[in-house]
Amino acid sequence: MTSELKPAGVGGCQLRLANFSTLTEALDYAALSAAGANFYSGRGELLCVLPYRDLRDQAVSLARRMLRAGLRAGQRVALIAETGPHFMRAFFASQYAGLVPVPVPTPTAFAGGAGYIDHIRPMLASASPSAVLAPEAFLHLVGQAAAGVGADLVGTFGELERIPEDGADLPPIREDDLSYLQFSSGSTRSPTGVAVTHRALLANARGILRDALKVTAEDRCTSWLPFYHDMGLVGFVLVPLSGPISTDYVAPDEFARRPLVWPTLISRNGGTLSYSPSFGYDLCARRAMRADIGHLDLSRWRTAGIGGDVIRPGILSRFADAFRGCGFRKEAFVASYGMAEATLGISFAPLDRGIEVDRVDLSRLRQEGRAIPADGDGVRELVLCGERLRGHELEIRGADGTVLQEREVGRIMVRGPSVMSEYFGRREETARVLSSDGWLDTGDLGYLVGKSLVVAGRSKDLILVNGRNVWPEDLESAVERQVDGVRHGDVVAFSVDGQEAERVVLLVQCRISDAVLREALRTAAAGAVRAAAGLNCMVVLVSHNALPRTSSGKLSRMRARQMYLTSILGESQARVASADFAPDSALAIDMPVSS
Repeated sequence: MTSELKPAGVGGCQLRLANFSTLTEALDYAALSAAGANFYSGRGELLCVLPYRDLRDQAVSLARRMLRAGLRAGQRVALIAETGPHFMRAFFASQYAGLVPVPVPTPTAFAGGAGYIDHIRPMLASASPSAVLAPEAFLHLVGQAAAGVGADLVGTFGELERIPEDGADLPPIREDDLSYLQFSSGSTRSPTGVAVTHRALLANARGILRDALKVTAEDRCTSWLPFYHDMGLVGFVLVPLSGPISTDYVAPDEFARRPLVWPTLISRNGGTLSYSPSFGYDLCARRAMRADIGHLDLSRWRTAGIGGDVIRPGILSRFADAFRGCGFRKEAFVASYGMAEATLGISFAPLDRGIEVDRVDLSRLRQEGRAIPADGDGVRELVLCGERLRGHELEIRGADGTVLQEREVGRIMVRGPSVMSEYFGRREETARVLSSDGWLDTGDLGYLVGKSLVVAGRSKDLILVNGRNVWPEDLESAVERQVDGVRHGDVVAFSVDGQEAERVVLLVQCRISDAVLREALRTAAAGAVRAAAGLNCMVVLVSHNALPRTSSGKLSRMRARQMYLTSILGESQARVASADFAPDSALAIDMPVSS
């Protein structure tokens, strides 16, 4: 840390709110401002300041060096997306050079080197990059993952900076050129590269800055979200720069170790805009219970966004209670819905209203596909995620493609200027989700209340037992609420084929070793599911931090199911697969699982 460092501020030019044709045009304009990127340690130390004017100059210089190295416009460049200035320079250099950057997760998102290599190798193979750039510390793992993918250059960010830049002319950048590839997080399938054009990116950024968040010159962002995820990259790198406004960053692994660095930076620098999935708010609320937070001032935090996963109102209530004495207002919460296939944002709740829930009859929701308002027992609380962005269309459709009416549950469909052009290099998969007239099938289920979208779940995760639709979120939430010692994110539910019917399986992370207490945990988890859904399940205890997650931190039910089947069928086939299970029989076992 350099003691003389001061974070980038505001001013210097008028806000344009993403009124640009290309991302390079946006950075050219941001370079006229006093705004920029500020990088902090997990202890809140300011490590590096990168004003947008310096980012622009360095990116242009590096772009010329990339072209001198033999890279050509249109080629892909995979970038290991560590939270820091090296990634940002390389990402924007790729923009000026007409290259297509491909952000790839860092090893810190995974339990071990082998798992990391297995995870990013198909990403690299899918993108077919001509170059793969990584921090020095990760190069040995990245090199192994890149073997055989055809990249001409596999090296560090710094290697290109030694190449002369003279004699390389930058190509013209057009709004329909690819800006980058964004790998979807892969919670229900293998990661797939979403092709995002400059036009789509800037359309989404305009909607977020101008309409959803109503950004002003006084706003400032704070983020711990990873740069390889759409909410971190688009929401807190590309959107703020397109304002332009400043952003304060801390790496996600630093946040995981010291969650209170997030509100600390918001307090210190007067942050007004920040986002997180539910688990980030949960981490902070838990840590605040045993920490001195009285010195924090969160009164300027006007938009506490929530998205990227199932929105849990209870977690947000605990966060608001924990930080109320610091000036945090529960009305600052803004629920939203989005996905990489739509660049980022699809719908946003109104500002200054907080979390609004729709209380509906759970049995009718699941059995009839209708969201009927109700009170008392058997009620499910679902969060209203607001109206679609201006210039976009949103419909709820039935299985036959019919457009459904208000409060009828169906597939969420969206069309508009932010929707992807394709899954890169995957024509058949693109055709499955993107119609010829531009409608994107999100794969999510939801309904409308007036013009506000309510997301009910993911269609591919639905569990069918004895003709009943069972939603895994209901089972997971029941265990988290009712079983002592089980935290948000400790449970994943899915189904497996049985001899006569589907069987419901729960993987539950367990932090205790005592056999009696472990058995009590199994019994309590099974009881919570029985009370919530009226069915038995197999409760499988796994070690702490063993549940598989996507690169963005969401639980991956698909990978959990695959790991379960590998462990059970591969190691204990005679004991489990050949057993004569009744459809709703209960089984409790321990399983060693690693992510």
